[in-house]
Amino acid sequence: MKLILKQDVAGTGKKGQLVNVSDGYGRNFLLPKGLAMEANAQAMGELKSKQAAAEHRAAVEKQTAQETAQKLNEKTVKLVAKAGQGGRLFGSVTSKEVAEAIKKEFGVELDKRKISMDDVKAFGSYTAQVKLHPGITATVYVVVGEA
Repeated sequence: MKLILKQDVAGTGKKGQLVNVSDGYGRNFLLPKGLAMEANAQAMGELKSKQAAAEHRAAVEKQTAQETAQKLNEKTVKLVAKAGQGGRLFGSVTSKEVAEAIKKEFGVELDKRKISMDDVKAFGSYTAQVKLHPGITATVYVVVGEA
């Protein structure tokens, strides 16, 4: 019996997947509990349209990430911080501050968790990696100066 799963079912498949199960398992367990629906022509059409929409959405996200990467790659972000003697900062410069500076300077909204960089605890120049999409990263230079 061919069914389309409405939810993830352990040992059977993931949501939206077309599976072939025994008649008894499908009729007595999956269908009554609402975990699956029959794979008729209408359901198959809906499944294909949902998959096409998801692929299109993923392509648009990837294109947007590539454009953002081109905009940010090899750019320099300047930050100011207070420091004590010897150029050691009070606290450190975090990825949140870098994300805010990128938003202010380039108009690109980034999640702070997408920025990976070393600890910044002194004045100087640092490199940060911005992960925009799986396989798409941009390198941003962070320059920390005196306030």
